[in-house]
Amino acid sequence: MANTQTTVPLFVANQVLTANQQNLSAGTGVPVFATTVTRDAAFGGSNKALAEGQLAYIEASNVVQYYDGAAWATVGPSASNGLVCVKAQTAFSAVTTLNVDNVFTSNYSNYKIVLSLTAGSGSITMRLRASGTDTTTNYKTRTIYGTTATLFAVDATGTDDFYLFDYDAQGGGAEISVIAPQQAQGTTISTITFGSSGASGYIYNVAGYQNSSTQFDGFSMFPATTAMTGTYAVYGYSKTV
Repeated sequence: MANTQTTVPLFVANQVLTANQQNLSAGTGVPVFATTVTRDAAFGGSNKALAEGQLAYIEASNVVQYYDGAAWATVGPSASNGLVCVKAQTAFSAVTTLNVDNVFTSNYSNYKIVLSLTAGSGSITMRLRASGTDTTTNYKTRTIYGTTATLFAVDATGTDDFYLFDYDAQGGGAEISVIAPQQAQGTTISTITFGSSGASGYIYNVAGYQNSSTQFDGFSMFPATTAMTGTYAVYGYSKTV
């Protein structure tokens, strides 16, 4: 971005202060850095001594941080290890495949996807993506679902996607936890939601595992029968700065 900084200058007596330096300072207010790495490089040493109360904006995670005298902390919910929105609620209409890229990064270890469906019907499945391409192998899904009278356990044998839940024309949705998609290890998902299958309503308790060391940056969802309409949003579980 135009106002991204790489240094935080400390001026000394008789030093020439240029118009460009003044414009950068006036245009940003709070120093803007691409990442925490460039933030750390700009403060301290021969640049500017880091002092309690200093502010910085980080483009990679879209957060404002402050220095508390010992470490950087994040302003807002993530300061207490809350959820941080990384993809605002986004609508989709009559799609047979929903592709979502560049939402999983190393800024957060774990994520939550909030999915709301308002039209369509059938089962919903999910795949993990890397660099715009779905991974179609090494999935395992375990599901317990049922009504108030009967419970069913499903040991899914397919390995090409995660099974999430069934829904009907009245809609449906789920909060899906995604554990460690950007780490070089297996990725786990889980969700508990209410859905439908035929004339009956069911509670779905789903857990899944993708057994590879791929660092995923996105996901896809697709219905088995009809096109789906709804919204989704993605949140990161913040970690200590």
